[in-house]
Amino acid sequence: MRDPEALYDLEREGVEAVAATAASSPGLVLLYHLTGFMDAGETGGQVVEHLLEQGGPQVVARFDHDRLVDYRARRPVLTFDRDHWSEYEAPEILLQLVRDAAGTPFLLLSGPEPDVEWERFAAAVRGLAVRFGVRLAVDFHGIPMGVPHTRPVGLTPHGNRLDLAAGHPRWFEQAQVPGSAQALLEYRLSEAGHDVLGFAAHVPHYVARSPYPAAAVAVLEAVQSATGLVLPATELRERVAEVREDIDGQLAEGGGDLPTAIRGMESQYDAVAGAEGRESLLAEQVDLPSADELGRRFEQFLAEQERGAD
Repeated sequence: MRDPEALYDLEREGVEAVAATAASSPGLVLLYHLTGFMDAGETGGQVVEHLLEQGGPQVVARFDHDRLVDYRARRPVLTFDRDHWSEYEAPEILLQLVRDAAGTPFLLLSGPEPDVEWERFAAAVRGLAVRFGVRLAVDFHGIPMGVPHTRPVGLTPHGNRLDLAAGHPRWFEQAQVPGSAQALLEYRLSEAGHDVLGFAAHVPHYVARSPYPAAAVAVLEAVQSATGLVLPATELRERVAEVREDIDGQLAEGGGDLPTAIRGMESQYDAVAGAEGRESLLAEQVDLPSADELGRRFEQFLAEQERGAD
C-alpha cells in the first residue's frame, strides 16, 4: 500500500488548534459521515450540516479529492453565468475541528465517499485518529425501513462499544449488504483496537428520498448520550413538526387506501416494539407490510397531487 499520509494535507492552524485541546481533553471524539452510498431521509447529511452550522468548524486536514473522487460518476456542479463559467463546486473531504454547545472540541470527517483506494483512505483516517488522540469514533446514516412516520424513529447501533448505546432492540441477525467506505472505516478501526460506534436510523420507506429531520434528531440524541457532547437540535426539532404536519396533510387530502395501509403499519410496529425479551425482533414471525408497495402508493399519490397543482 502506498503511503496513506500522501492522501491528505494538514492545515497548520487546524493542527495547532487540535494540539491546544490536549491539555483540557482526555481524548477527542471523531464523528464521521460520507455521502454517496445509503442515507435515507438525508439523515447523516442533515446531522453534518447542523454540526457545521453550530460548531464554528476549523479545517485540520484536506483529503486529495482529485485522487479519491470519480468525477464522471458524480459530476461536480459548474455554474454558467450568461457567457462564462462563474463558479465551481469542488468536492471536499475534510477533517474539521468543531465545538459543541458547551465549547467541547471534537473532530468531524465529512464529504463525498471515496470512489477508490478505500483501504488507503481507511489507513489514513486511522493514522489521523492516532495522531490526534481520538478516544471514540462514531458514524451515522439513515436506512429505509417498513415503519410508519407516526412512531418514534428507531436506531440500530453497531460497533464494539454497544455499551454506550444500550436499550435499543436488535433487529438483525446477519445480513450481507453492498459495502461502503464508511462501513469499511468502522471495520478497520475496530480491527485495529479503536473504540467505534455507529447508528443507523430507521426512516419510513415512503419518505426516504426526502429530508426526514426526525431521524437526524434521533441520531443527535444518541450521539450526545454516547459521547457526552452537548448537541442541541432546536432547529431540527422545529422542522420535525413541520414535516410531520406536511405528510399528514398530504395523506388527508389524498384519501384512498394509503392511510389505511399506514394504520396497519402502526399496529404491526406497536406489536413488534412492544415485544419484550427478544434478542432479535426480526427473528420473530411478524408480518410487516410491504415497504415497497407503500412507497409506490405514496409516490403515486404525490405525483397525482403535483399533476393536480399543474
